[in-house]
Amino acid sequence: MERSLAHTRWMCKYHIVFTPKYRRKIIYNKLRRDIVQTIKDLCKWKGIEIIEGKAMPDHIHILVKIPPKMSISNFMGYLKGKSAMMIFARHGNLKYKFGNNNFWSTGYYVSTVGLNEATIAKYIREQDTYDKMMDKISTKELNDPFRDC
Repeated sequence: MERSLAHTRWMCKYHIVFTPKYRRKIIYNKLRRDIVQTIKDLCKWKGIEIIEGKAMPDHIHILVKIPPKMSISNFMGYLKGKSAMMIFARHGNLKYKFGNNNFWSTGYYVSTVGLNEATIAKYIREQDTYDKMMDKISTKELNDPFRDC
């Protein structure tokens, strides 16, 4: 669905993936809920619509609609910067692990969605299941199959 500003009709959707510093598996339980709520609040305050989102143990996937007046780099700077400050304010003990409000890693992945929004949303929803399946496939054998030959 297209949106409009005073003189513009737009439909700008982005798939964004970003990770905590050193890709630590920090996004769990209570912290996971706080991070998700923080991201939702920050997006709401900026007028960004979250279409789909998933907090994995070591990264975040979001599918968002961002108005053309805002660049993706400005949005990510705002989202990562403000969320880090809010997370450290709520969980002061994390400052010892991360230091200097550096909760998120420096970069991020972004892709324009175009007309395949349903495919990307499905991918984000099923990412957890896919990761578990791939872990089972890549499980190493504990015994050497060639030992008794």
